[in-house]
Amino acid sequence: MPRTVHVAVYDTLADWEVGHATAHIANPAWQRDPGAYEIVTVGETGAPVRTMGGMRITPDMALADLDPAESAMLVLPGAETWLHGGNAAFAAAAGEVLAAGGAVAAICGATVGLAAAGLLDDRWHTSNAPEALAATGYAGGHRYRHEPAVTDGRLITASGVEPVAFAREVLALLEVYDPPVLDAWYRLYGDHDPAGYHDLVAATRA
Repeated sequence: MPRTVHVAVYDTLADWEVGHATAHIANPAWQRDPGAYEIVTVGETGAPVRTMGGMRITPDMALADLDPAESAMLVLPGAETWLHGGNAAFAAAAGEVLAAGGAVAAICGATVGLAAAGLLDDRWHTSNAPEALAATGYAGGHRYRHEPAVTDGRLITASGVEPVAFAREVLALLEVYDPPVLDAWYRLYGDHDPAGYHDLVAATRA
């Protein structure tokens, strides 16, 4: 049975931030173990949400029904709601998933929510800017790194303008691709090197 990658959905979700990660988790091409994961969307309730791009998403499940022990990873996209203190229930769920041995991947505004919940106090992390996190009053400023995306154990954080770097960390942590394949994947999608595609093909034939 595939393991579940839960993707949080809420109003004003930033569409571009998680598309690379979710599409390549779902696409079996080049994968080490095709079909090892399935994507399940999670809303605070079962009610439809509207993304920043205007797309309407009906969640597969409500947050109250999420069993942290059954989540391989909880992906938290950015959204305007994070910046106004919203989505606290998802930040709490992130803590529960980590405690249960799962992984959490947060990008853009979601990192602000994790900082406010104390989840970045003792972990290396990044965000859109250190000032964004400092405004929460969190105690982890000394662990901020000026990098596109950072993985510390089972927690990934990233800047909202680095969706491909974010996806690379997600795919690496979940071991979706063998390392040479992931390297070629990033050179294609992150570095825009056409040779990356040919290396992808070669790596998967090896």
